Amino acid sequence: MTEDPRAAAAGGPSLFEALYEGENAVVRMLRAGVPAESVDEDGASALYLAAVSDRPGVVRLLLAAGADPDRASGPEAGDLPLCGAACGGHTEVAEALLAAGARPDLREQFGFTALRWAVGLGHARTAEILLAYGADPCLPGPEGASPLLLAARRGSLPTVQALLRHGAGAVQGAAEEALGEARRMLDTDLEQEMRAGLRELCGDQDAYEVVVRRAVVDGGETLTVELVRGGRPAAGRDQQTGHGAIATVLEGELGLLAPFEELARRALRSGSPGLDNWRASAEALCERGDEETRQAAAAWCAADDPLRRAFGADVLARLGARTSPSGA
Repeated sequence: MTEDPRAAAAGGPSLFEALYEGENAVVRMLRAGVPAESVDEDGASALYLAAVSDRPGVVRLLLAAGADPDRASGPEAGDLPLCGAACGGHTEVAEALLAAGARPDLREQFGFTALRWAVGLGHARTAEILLAYGADPCLPGPEGASPLLLAARRGSLPTVQALLRHGAGAVQGAAEEALGEARRMLDTDLEQEMRAGLRELCGDQDAYEVVVRRAVVDGGETLTVELVRGGRPAAGRDQQTGHGAIATVLEGELGLLAPFEELARRALRSGSPGLDNWRASAEALCERGDEETRQAAAAWCAADDPLRRAFGADVLARLGARTSPSGA
């Protein structure tokens, strides 16, 4: 199906141009009789393009006009609107599609589901919406890895927590496997691994400027490495770094106790009290609440390293709040 010739009667742009002009332009096209399921010359549907462009208002209009939320798109009919939304972390779009009946576990070309995209890219809010609408938290991706393992590898603590809330740890061995991956990633030099991957992709990095950025979002840090040539990015990779927090949370899920020094190492590696790795270690120690933990925290308070002293003070403060009458 291509765009209906009645689009010309609207006296304005085609439906595909209208997508980027806004909802009023789309309404004019639909009122002129242009089918909501129009596709362009490449086989991309209007709904798919609106989904990947993060235009929730337009998505709702097309769905209300009869667009099928599960209709595959593209030259080989291999792309799904829900997967396109999940890949971009477009949570509002994903929710609109799901509310209209999109099947959360439907696979597109190469076997990817929307949850596989969201988990693999660390889009925790989108993953949460998919799970709330019934996405299977244990359904493996095309490579056979569980969502929990992929979330642990990605380093997104909120994604791991969302999966656990929806039962991803119920499959035997899933939490243990994810814990092993989080521990492995914790001991990996992420920047060097990303540089190596880009070197393999693009060849000699001497031809490029290497730009490294770290950004904190919602308590987690994202590391980005880009190859830049002539002022323009040529290739790049990003990785979340909450592996210490993920290991700590999964240990709690499995009833395991990490050594005091290991928890301190995870906290201090993050370098900031505001990050997930620090908070998860401090909370795990507070949960223990015994005299041995208190003595370990007191010893950290006497350390030469100011960051270690700050961590010890944080743990003692949490322990004090937990045992005080107001915190009881």
